[in-house]
Amino acid sequence: MSSTNNTLLLVARVLLSFIFILSGFGKLTDPAGTAGMIAGAGLPAATLLAYAAGLFELVAGLFVLVGFQTKLTAWALALFCVFTGLVFHSGTVAIEGWPEGALGWINTLNQIMLMKNITLAGGYILLAIIGAGAYSLDARRGSAAVTA
Repeated sequence: MSSTNNTLLLVARVLLSFIFILSGFGKLTDPAGTAGMIAGAGLPAATLLAYAAGLFELVAGLFVLVGFQTKLTAWALALFCVFTGLVFHSGTVAIEGWPEGALGWINTLNQIMLMKNITLAGGYILLAIIGAGAYSLDARRGSAAVTA
């Protein structure tokens, strides 16, 4: 792979890691909102799951950023994106007492979040297939083979 492509792969990893590093940190420092969404979806142990999701997101985001265990991490993030998209963003939002106009706006945002999750899953599948590239810890460890 050319140095230009390896540089672009590094940029892609930085961009793909950004959302999970920030989101994971946010969940770990203030899990209440996420715990509310988890409880609203009918899942048990909402606060524990919020912390677990935060830890997973932060660690996985950092792994992608530095290119460590990239293929495995990318597959895990792809599955996480599809799961969370379907569980938390595929239905209609109905909040008691909210005006219809506001609910329409929130439901539009919810659809966008579902599409964002599915799109991210595609990016992570691509990363899982291609690997971390030359500028990564995987390359230093000899496990960053690229198929393209």
